Amino acid sequence: MIDRGVKIVEPKGKLGVLIPGLGAVGTTFIAGVEAVRKKFSLPYGSLTQMGTVRLGKRTENRVPKIKDFVPLAQLNDLVFGGWDIFKDSGYESAKKAGVLNEKDLTKLRGILGSIKPMKAVFDQRYVKKLSGTWVKTGKTKLDLAKQLMEDIEKFKSKSKASRMVMIWCGSTEVYIQPGKIHADIDNFEKGLRENHVDISNSMIYAYAALKSEIPFINGAPNLTIDIPAMVELSKIHNLPISGKDFKTGQTWMKTIVAPGLKARMLGIKGWFSTNILGNRDGEVLDDPESFKTKEESKLSVLEYILQPHLYPELYKDICHKVRINYYPPSGDNKEGWDNVDIFGWMGYPMQIKIDFLCRDSILAAPIVLDLVLFTNLAKRAGMRGIQEWLSFYFKSPMTAPGLYPEHDLFIQLMKLKNTLRHLRGENPITHLGLEYYD
Repeated sequence: MIDRGVKIVEPKGKLGVLIPGLGAVGTTFIAGVEAVRKKFSLPYGSLTQMGTVRLGKRTENRVPKIKDFVPLAQLNDLVFGGWDIFKDSGYESAKKAGVLNEKDLTKLRGILGSIKPMKAVFDQRYVKKLSGTWVKTGKTKLDLAKQLMEDIEKFKSKSKASRMVMIWCGSTEVYIQPGKIHADIDNFEKGLRENHVDISNSMIYAYAALKSEIPFINGAPNLTIDIPAMVELSKIHNLPISGKDFKTGQTWMKTIVAPGLKARMLGIKGWFSTNILGNRDGEVLDDPESFKTKEESKLSVLEYILQPHLYPELYKDICHKVRINYYPPSGDNKEGWDNVDIFGWMGYPMQIKIDFLCRDSILAAPIVLDLVLFTNLAKRAGMRGIQEWLSFYFKSPMTAPGLYPEHDLFIQLMKLKNTLRHLRGENPITHLGLEYYD
């Protein structure tokens, strides 16, 4: 045992992973974990499983795997449950999603077929392109939240989970601005009793999770937990929360490329981005109100990375356009196309073209795994409230009030690894390196 650092409760028993939205991302995540457990795949894309963390000086050669450095839950300890607006089993849902091939689906039919979704809390006003058939009914939103809490208790009993994490893998909801109803717990609970229009489906799940003393992770750009009432609730119950919007495709590319251009003081005149996708997410985003929620998440990235107020000659008044096109034949195979107009020495123009042919759920699934394991670690380490050190995984990272989010992927990764070092009593790495040349 390490004497320094933060006291972390050892991971014991089953870790229940509760997933609102057992669609393409949720089923691909479960399938991938089972594939690793059955040893016919490696956990590609997972920092917790394949990543390392350097400790001390470079000359010390201490570079353990992250999973060996901090006490994470073992993959064999994960048990799965969730809700969906369709009654399909995990296997049926995965088959319809079309992410995994028939060969892999056959190998994983056992675990996927055993996942039977609980009836979802769903109001079509918040996701206009979907029509749910497997949904709860209740007089008030508070009634629905209580039904979710009952589901949680039943799952805990049936699965014998000793601890749980809830991660939103559901759809993008219509754009909602924070208001008085979100300002504190009393106002929020009043809104639940009165069916307030600004309390969406995902907020009801988050409330039920936190009231059940379960950490909550928001994988969509929805407002959900990014409101004072939820932050307050997480602190009262000593729970970590994080979000929002899994950083998988085009925005991930932006958080790699934009910091590189800024580091070299190269200017940008315009950045045009378009997405072509045909999965359920694409269908939902075909609605202008849901797209606005996603657009807000995507557009903010460049503003925060490039800091045009500090570098007006390079980045003021950039023409930044984002488009999402629903094209059913693409399925889950998303194409993210970017055109970047840049300029360099003496103002001469250049261009960068990026055509990222990615698989949306294949990129999202390891993010789900890492967030589940790191969030459970945070809970056992006594961390509560917003977990900004997990911003590495999100398009719109949550921060303390009044603090701008850090979007640079490499700064985010340094923040994440330094947090792990801190937890284990190791010195943070600054990369200064002067001691090698004294």
